[in-house]
Amino acid sequence: MAGEPQTDCLFCKIVSGDIPATFVRESETTVAFRDINPQAPTHILVIPRVHYPDAASLAAAEPQIAADVLREAGQVAADEKIEANGYRVVFNTGAGAGQTVFHAHAHVLGGRGLNWPPG
Repeated sequence: MAGEPQTDCLFCKIVSGDIPATFVRESETTVAFRDINPQAPTHILVIPRVHYPDAASLAAAEPQIAADVLREAGQVAADEKIEANGYRVVFNTGAGAGQTVFHAHAHVLGGRGLNWPPG
């Protein structure tokens, strides 16, 4: 059921502490941790503690938590000191867009030039 932890979800297991991660921030509704396969010098994932398969379903069901994810992404950029030179927040939605873990999450990327268009 959406919103409830999923036993087969990698990110739900990170939220519960069953799988370790390098946390950089935690709030009542979100956690942020370093990506294990970074695509930039700074690559941090911000995820809601509740399970929704993608950003669109999270925003539709719990818009305040979706806003919390974005707020925390900005705070991560400030904490990591990448906001001055720019950073990117990416939500991949669906396998065709590169989503590999089907738990809503934002990628915060920075610390180098980020070309446009991406991908």
